[in-house]
Amino acid sequence: MIQHGPWIINSSENVYHDPWLSLRCDQVTRPDGQPGTYSVVTIKSGVSVLAIDKEDFVYLTDEFHYAIGRQSLETVSGGIDDNETAEQAARRELEEELGLIAHELISLGTVDPFTGSLLSPTELFLARGISETKANPEGTELIEMVKVPFTEAVEKVMSGEITHAPSCVLILKAEKWLQAERS
Repeated sequence: MIQHGPWIINSSENVYHDPWLSLRCDQVTRPDGQPGTYSVVTIKSGVSVLAIDKEDFVYLTDEFHYAIGRQSLETVSGGIDDNETAEQAARRELEEELGLIAHELISLGTVDPFTGSLLSPTELFLARGISETKANPEGTELIEMVKVPFTEAVEKVMSGEITHAPSCVLILKAEKWLQAERS
């Protein structure tokens, strides 16, 4: 038995595992003392990166995402590879997906996209000092670069056009961070 906050984990079974995702089912004693089960999905830790240029344009990805079955407008996002720091992953993903190199990366913290049954911490970065190179997306990625004024990206979050949770948080945190820097 393992104490887990107000819960007790009596036993755990790993139900599924692949390089990106694992599913664990725990037999638990709930905070109210009753027995139960609790399933946890763990997704590889990741990064989300918002690239912004000197003219306050941001660079987003527009890509079909299998799980939601539609196009999604997002910041650059991806998993952190083994033996890679979050900053290294942010730089790699930015270059792979959009062919952009950031000369400055600013950490804006971490977000947990869904805390009820999903463990998937995502590190957030603002990328500045942008230069271009050749993109090299993975074979599963058909990405279109979308360049919009930063204020328009904020509007797209507020209108619900951007729905990817880490992208929403990153864009809004970047807005506050940039406002503070400029004042």
